[in-house]
Amino acid sequence: MADLTHIDESGAARMVDVSDKSGTAREATATGRITMSSEAVSAIRDGNVKKGDVLGTARVAGIMAAKKTSELIPLCHPLALSGVTLDLALDEASVTATATVKTTDRTGVEMEALTAVSVALLTVYDMAKALDRGMVIGETRLLAKSGGRSGDWTAE
Repeated sequence: MADLTHIDESGAARMVDVSDKSGTAREATATGRITMSSEAVSAIRDGNVKKGDVLGTARVAGIMAAKKTSELIPLCHPLALSGVTLDLALDEASVTATATVKTTDRTGVEMEALTAVSVALLTVYDMAKALDRGMVIGETRLLAKSGGRSGDWTAE
């Protein structure tokens, strides 16, 4: 079990000790998509969803979620985020969420970016479910990360 970073010698879960690492600038970008009916897209675009501003609410929800990631994902370190942007793009069949999260800390912000996207898309679902209960959330993935010991990475 010595090769598993989140498991101790007895097999119990643990948070990785990062106290010996130096804080460095780190950034991560993630994306995801929710597909829906053209009627739901039109209602969101035209501001005709009874619950209100879908994209504005989803943006705030995603940013708030990034800040709460360590409370949602076991073994994630709480981080002082220096920036979170969440862009939502509406097309004829979907909403695409893209989040970029920044910090200067001892561990990366990939989970914060993925959490921001996931919660933003769940919020779109919640606000528009009366229009289309068959919406599908998917294609959520990390696009890029920079900083830290492992260096930069970009999805192909």
